[in-house]
Amino acid sequence: MKNVITTNPAAKPAIISLPLMEHFYTLQGEGYHQGRAAYFIRLGGCDVGCVWCDVKESWDAEVHPKVSIDEMVDLAKLAFPPNNNNMVVVTGGEPLMHNLDRLTLALKNEGIATHIETSGAHPMSGSWDWVCLSPKKFKAPLPEIMMQADELKVVIFHPSDFDWAESHAALVRPDCKLYLQPEWDKSAIMTPQIISYIKAHPQWELSLQLHKYINVP
Repeated sequence: MKNVITTNPAAKPAIISLPLMEHFYTLQGEGYHQGRAAYFIRLGGCDVGCVWCDVKESWDAEVHPKVSIDEMVDLAKLAFPPNNNNMVVVTGGEPLMHNLDRLTLALKNEGIATHIETSGAHPMSGSWDWVCLSPKKFKAPLPEIMMQADELKVVIFHPSDFDWAESHAALVRPDCKLYLQPEWDKSAIMTPQIISYIKAHPQWELSLQLHKYINVP
């Protein structure tokens, strides 16, 4: 566990409860950790506004109940089998709309690895073992977050997105893992194009939404 501290003084003040849309124990379906067991905490609230978002019900934070951080951590602990390498993925919505310092501290105090999936459009908060950055055209990521990414995952909706992906790959660390992922509704059209692109540009890898193929959350 690398225990990287990424707290940003520009982030919103730490809070003791967060809008929780849903939580579940499943397999990570995307990117570098695909296939691993993971507990997901999906927070409400997003101002990025992707037209193809498949969780638009997460956008309005006010419609989701505020749940205390202590309760969130207890729920995660109950989901995990004993004596295992436990991993929590905080996602959204856009999770960095909220200050996540206290949530990640509480998880780490229980020996739980912390992962985040973010568009990077808000200041970083929290202490993360893995940062998956999935930038969106609808609201650009902050430059300071680019270098914190362990994984760059770009959703390919249109052929023009390949050039856009390369422009962001130039801004991350040399050891950042690079993934191209077809937008789900366009996957039949875009997946063959992504495969051809990766064959010509092997620094990239393919990410598929495995959870949708095997019908798990």
